[in-house]
Amino acid sequence: MSLPRLILASASPRRAELLRQLQLEFHVVASEAAELHGEHLTATEISQVNAYRKARAVAKKFPDALVIGADTLVYRVTQLFGKPADLAGAQRMLTQLQGRTHQVITGVCLIHLRNHRQKVFAVSTDVTFRSLNAGQIRDYLGRISPLDKAGAYAIQEHGDLIVKKISGSFSNVMGLPIERVREELARWERGS
Repeated sequence: MSLPRLILASASPRRAELLRQLQLEFHVVASEAAELHGEHLTATEISQVNAYRKARAVAKKFPDALVIGADTLVYRVTQLFGKPADLAGAQRMLTQLQGRTHQVITGVCLIHLRNHRQKVFAVSTDVTFRSLNAGQIRDYLGRISPLDKAGAYAIQEHGDLIVKKISGSFSNVMGLPIERVREELARWERGS
């Protein structure tokens, strides 16, 4: 691909790992934009606004670069599950999610300030958890570090212990819907 300098506006090692799968050269510049959590917005809208804010904050420093920002949310019906503050919060989240289907949505923003171009989109994946008891939840939390993960879990880290089924993009649940990002970067390159 012949794209401008590419920057991932995220400190997430999972997002960088996924973007590397596209075999593109990119730099990581963590965004310091604060995440919004507006009750008057849908999960899709919140993830897209946060992705835009993250990408734009970095793009202001690098206006000639194509910046990718992303924000991943876990929600069920109308309840958002952010990053837990502590292990007790992580246990509560997994208890609420066990035996049920929830959605993981990632908003993504591609922005190039100098060319006044941007594309914002979101991808949603349904995740169904196994029925879990308190011991199984404690066991899972003992195997991962849940505090930096929306919903207190990581699909790629012992996810088979808690996840029964996924409908949609696996990489989206990890934090970056790489299939859609690939499509959007190809469109960007074509100018469409």
